[in-house]
Amino acid sequence: MDGSLQTSCPAGSEPKGIAMPWFPDFISAAELARRQTRAAGQADPVAQYITALNKGDIHAMESVWPGEVVVYDPRAGEIRGHKQLRRFVSQNQSWLAGRHARIETVASTSAGGRAVVELLGHLAGDGPELAWPVAVVAESPDDRSVVFRTYCSQQPVDGRRHVRSPILRPGIGRLGDVVGRYQTALNAGDADAIVGTFAPDGYYREPIGPHLAHRGTVELRSFFTRCFSAGGGVSLQHCVVTDDGVRCAVEFNCLRWGSRDLPPQAGIAVYERGQDGRLAAVRMYDDIEAPISLVDA
Repeated sequence: MDGSLQTSCPAGSEPKGIAMPWFPDFISAAELARRQTRAAGQADPVAQYITALNKGDIHAMESVWPGEVVVYDPRAGEIRGHKQLRRFVSQNQSWLAGRHARIETVASTSAGGRAVVELLGHLAGDGPELAWPVAVVAESPDDRSVVFRTYCSQQPVDGRRHVRSPILRPGIGRLGDVVGRYQTALNAGDADAIVGTFAPDGYYREPIGPHLAHRGTVELRSFFTRCFSAGGGVSLQHCVVTDDGVRCAVEFNCLRWGSRDLPPQAGIAVYERGQDGRLAAVRMYDDIEAPISLVDA
């Protein structure tokens, strides 16, 4: 969920039909998922995959992952099977090289055979360098298969929002502790209550990038007051939670904003707890368009 700032990449910089360039950075998520599967006594196909990808041997993935490999990509959609995967990886590597990309890891969360890695891509073009937040979820259901889900706003790279249809079904009930209190306030549209879930220097970062972060009580109250000025709160349907005790990553479908029903849209939010039990940070990864402007007039 974010405001209405527009940032476009140079014309012609993104060939039509080429997927966004985060697949090489699944390495970080895959490594965390690998640790989880090893702890469970399972085999270690992800380590073989990392070696193959680092060597540029895309064809080796057919033997690395003899089972199913699935990628859910905001632009390319569902990628399934080795042939589609090789094409996807090749296209993304070319896109990255063309933008002189650098990747920074913001945080990693792993639990229960699942890993969430938050990335910040630094993309160069004809104008100023662009900082682009992307979250990658890696889940290994068995020692032969892996599923990747990526979340981001595409607005920073093509200037438009894209409706991201749900990829997960609702699967959890009420969330506990401060994350649950945040969700209750978000759904109710209670700005004071939601600001009260943050530590004094806590921040909320919008999906577009780090330049749209709201830190401290004054900025947070101003931001959430605008958020809830569309007739009420924001309704999220919770699907999958990855919680290591410090960070809680919640994959969701957004159903409503204020008085307006939305086409269900997929996203992920990462809630980082501070030492006092309140939220030190909330980082969003979605392409949901607010029905009102969230930018100060």
